[in-house]
Parts: sequence; C-alpha cells; structure tokens
Amino acid sequence: MLIRGGVTETVDSFALDVRSGLGRAGQKELPSKYLYDDVGSALFEAITRLPEYGLTRAEERILRDHSDDIAEHLSAHDMVVELGSGSGRKTRQILEALAHDKSMTYCPIEISSSALVRCERELDDLAHVSILGFETEYLDGLGNAVARREPGDSVVVLFLGSSIGNFDRGPADEFLRKIRYAIKPGDMLLLGTDLEKPLTQLIPAYDDALGVTGAFNRNLLARINRELGGDFELSQFQHVALYNARERRVEMHLRSMETQIVTIDGTRFTLQCDETIWTESCYKYRRNEPSEMAWRTGFECVAQWVDGEWPFAENLFVAV
Repeated sequence: MLIRGGVTETVDSFALDVRSGLGRAGQKELPSKYLYDDVGSALFEAITRLPEYGLTRAEERILRDHSDDIAEHLSAHDMVVELGSGSGRKTRQILEALAHDKSMTYCPIEISSSALVRCERELDDLAHVSILGFETEYLDGLGNAVARREPGDSVVVLFLGSSIGNFDRGPADEFLRKIRYAIKPGDMLLLGTDLEKPLTQLIPAYDDALGVTGAFNRNLLARINRELGGDFELSQFQHVALYNARERRVEMHLRSMETQIVTIDGTRFTLQCDETIWTESCYKYRRNEPSEMAWRTGFECVAQWVDGEWPFAENLFVAV
C-alpha cells in the first residue's frame, strides 16, 4: 500500500528553492533532495552498482555478515520505518532476520514514487511483512508511520547508506533530534555513516569513468526543464566532484562551461564561465563521531559494525 504526500506543495517548494538557490549573489546552490526524482532515483540505483562506488557493497556486507547480531539487538521491535528506502535491496536482509518467526510492518518513506514501487516489488514476497509506503518527506513520513503503531509496539528507524552525510554537521544533529522527538524511549535508529578514506578511493566514487554520476547530477537541471519550464542546455555543464579537506566532505558541482543566461518560468539567471552550482555535500566521518552524535541528540550508541574493505560504519542508536 502506498500513501502519497502533497504533490502540488512539493512542486511549489521546488520552484521556490530553485529561484532562491540560483538567485544568490555568491555560490549558487540547489538542495540535494531534488536530485532524487524518478529518473534521478533510477540513476542513483545504477551508481550503487558501479565498481567505483563501494559504499553500498560495504553496507550490504555489514548487514549480511552481522545479520544475526543486528537481529538480536532489534528482535523486540514490531515496526521498521526506513527513511529513503530506495529499492529496498539492502533492507531485505534486516527484514528477513526480524520477521522469520513473527509478523511486522515495514514503512518505506521516499519522495520518488517509482522507488517506492521498486521497493514494494523487491520485498513483497516476504511472508510475514506488511508494507505500508509513504511518498513524502522523511520526517512527515516518520510521523505518519509511528502514528500507526499498535499499543506496546516498538519501532526501529533505518537511515542507511550515507544519507546523513548530505546534511551539514549542525543540521545533521538537528535532524537526528527531530527523529528522536518523533519516537519513544527504547525505540532504535540504525544509522549508516561513510568513513574517511584515501582520496584515490573516494573521488572516483563520485566521478565514475562511465559518467553515470555526471548524468545523475545533470538530471537535476533536466528536472528543472521538465517541471519548471527551464531552458538549461545540459551539454554546457560539467559535473565536478571536489574534496573539501577542512570540512571533510565531497562536494558535487555543475560547472558552467561558458557565460550563459538561463530562463526558468520567465525568470532569467546569469551564470559566468566556470561558475558552479553546488548540488550535494557528502560528509565523511571518523569512527568515534557517531557515538558523539548520539549523545548530543538524545540517543545512546549501543553497537557499531565497520566494514574492513571500504571504511563504512553501521551504528545502532537507542532513544533515551
């Protein structure tokens, strides 16, 4: 079952954010959440299978190799709510471990309807799992999902991949506090964090040889053309992945290859040659940082599993 959010409100917000981000006097920016429309979500799914992008395989190894340990920690929980489920491929291992001897509810939350459809198709053969998907923003979906819990049920929230890394560090803490506010003491959060690693390993993950990540990035401009009446010429923008050592983050940009004027629904924006539009940040963490984040935001980190091949951590928080 799929419950849809407010599509008109989303389009209005998209237009407002685009006008604000491209109208800035300094660095132009577009929020990374808009990368994930139906086309962008499909392209990101392809990225997770590229040889350069080891993050997804690292998380899958953790969930596979430590499935019994993870399931033991989560065995008392009756509802799984996933923020940004994607296709649900990784989540299968968790649900199989938790639902082998009891019934439970799984609530994937996505802003892409096609991703939710793929997720339901991926997991609909799990006999003891009822799927209730929400096509909406993370926190709205979380609130709607936990409102449906039965008395006495416990909830585990999944925020996998490196999604927390798309937030600046202060806003990341604030987002975790909002998750904590939405759930009850004893509920849990399984949080994925990508760890620091050599640049020779890191940069190709965001600038692959086939150019899939570049197509994913430029699709944001194509989305503006499709949905907001823009006239971006995609061939005039170069995908760029940079590492900001001071902030410990990868930044994705779209560089204008010439001075140009772009019109979006009647509004004109000028981009100078070599000027960039900043589209996404991907923060990297040290191994001890998730436990510090938990302490600051109303959780306690009770377990951590780290992949040895691609430095990545799965962190289990309990709400206190």
